[in-house]
Amino acid sequence: MNTREDAERILKLRGIRFAYPGENPVLNDLDFDLYRGDRIGLLAPNGSGKTTLFHLIIGLLAPNAGILEIFGNEVTAERDFIAIRRKIGLLFQDADDQLFSPTVMEDVAFGPLNMGKSKDEALAISRRVLSFLGLSAFEDRITFKLSGGEKKLVSLATVLAMEPEVLLLDEPMNGLDHHTRMRLREILESIDLTYIIISHDIDFLIDTTSAIYTMADGRIMKDEQVSIHQHDHAHLFGHVPHKHK
Repeated sequence: MNTREDAERILKLRGIRFAYPGENPVLNDLDFDLYRGDRIGLLAPNGSGKTTLFHLIIGLLAPNAGILEIFGNEVTAERDFIAIRRKIGLLFQDADDQLFSPTVMEDVAFGPLNMGKSKDEALAISRRVLSFLGLSAFEDRITFKLSGGEKKLVSLATVLAMEPEVLLLDEPMNGLDHHTRMRLREILESIDLTYIIISHDIDFLIDTTSAIYTMADGRIMKDEQVSIHQHDHAHLFGHVPHKHK
């Protein structure tokens, strides 16, 4: 039988510390491992460091201390993240931070073209991804005229077109109508990718992840340390009978 140790470890974070200038640490001696096939949910209050963690993983921010290993290699400099960003796709919380081209097709094809694909290859990949997401009719749509839910799905298309091995999804359900929320659930259930999802929607996380963690005091708290409740929050020692005021 395969054990956890037999699985390929994608992320290894040890003693990660990060503070924005003039502020207290957001991440404080954080340890975390992500293995291939993991589907992890992060449910924690705003300001707990969830988005900061994602930005550290793809090199948008640099830790003040600690060790960050990705795909078996320690990464420390900007040049180390060039290859990483081809394997780990980040879906930003705000789709407007992700979309910048005039049309949907131009946005989705940008990633493959930037990776060295020919124009024909990039278009073929983009059309395949748009079809998979049910967005085939969107190729020539003007990006800034899309609805919030449409922008979110197109943003996901731009990430999937890079053919990543890992997805980091930051509040993917924000601003979505019921139909789009259900479609996103179906998409995540059908893809064979490792991912971490930040969300305040516990039902969504229950449906789409195999483990839900929270964050407190700048650290990730595993499921043996935390209990997730249906009243839409998480905290330490939740399994102990308690009252909420």
